Amino acid sequence: MIGRLQDKIAIITGAGSGIGEATAKRFVQEGAKVIIAEINSDNGKKVADEINNNGGRASFIETDVASSSSVKSMVEKAVSIFGSPEILVNNAGIAVFDDPLKLSEEDWKKCFSVDLDGVWYGCQHTLPYMLDKKKGSIVNIASVHSFQIIPKTFPYPVAKHGVLGLTRALAVDYANKGIKINAISPGYIFTPINEWFFNTKPDPAAAKKEAEMHHPINRLGSSEEIANAALFMSSDECNFMIGANVVIDGGITLKIHDN
Repeated sequence: MIGRLQDKIAIITGAGSGIGEATAKRFVQEGAKVIIAEINSDNGKKVADEINNNGGRASFIETDVASSSSVKSMVEKAVSIFGSPEILVNNAGIAVFDDPLKLSEEDWKKCFSVDLDGVWYGCQHTLPYMLDKKKGSIVNIASVHSFQIIPKTFPYPVAKHGVLGLTRALAVDYANKGIKINAISPGYIFTPINEWFFNTKPDPAAAKKEAEMHHPINRLGSSEEIANAALFMSSDECNFMIGANVVIDGGITLKIHDN
C-alpha cells in the first residue's frame, strides 16, 4: 500500500522528543524519509536509530534552530543525504515564562531566537528548494498562546503570536508558487515542555490534574494527535489549506479560565 507521504523528504525540527518525535515516526509510517533536526544529540540519534531499526529511513543532524548558519548547514546536509525537502515541520521550541519586568534581556532573546527566529530560519533555508520543485508544505507548530494570553507566561505568547504572523505572511507570498504554509496551535499536550512546567509547581501531579480539568475533554492531548494533524496538512489531501491555524486544544480556548 502506498503511503500518504510516499518517498517524500521531510525535515522536522525538535524531533528528538514530544511532538517532533511523534511526527517523525508518523511520517515514516506513511512512507516519508525524515531528517531529525535536533539540538540534543542523544535524543536525536535515539529517534533516528529507532526509525531505522524498524525499517524506516531517517537521519539525525545536530541543529541549533537559534542559529541561521546551523539551520542552513542542516538543510544542505539533508539535501545531500535524501535530496531536496518537500516538507518542513518547524516544531522546535522552548518555554520561557517570567514576570515582564523581571525578565532578563538574555531570556527575552533566548525565547525569540528559538520560538520565532528558529521558525523563520527553517522557512528561509528550505523555501528555495521547494521553489525549485514548485511544490512544498510547511507546518509551523504554534500554540494556543499564539492567539490567547494566559497569565504569567510572558514572553512566550509574544513569540508565538509572531509565529502566526510569519505563517500568514509567507503563506500569501508563496501560495501561487505551489507551496502551502500553515500552522497548528496545540493546547496542553503532555510533552517534555509541559512536564517541565508542571514540575516547577509545588505539587506537579496536582498542577497536571488542574490543567486537565480546564479542558472540556478532561485530559491533556498527546503528541500523536498533533502528529496526525501535521500528516494531513503535509499531504496532498490538504492542498487548498493556505495560511490556516488549526487549533487542537481539547476545547480549552472555548472556555474562560484564569490560568
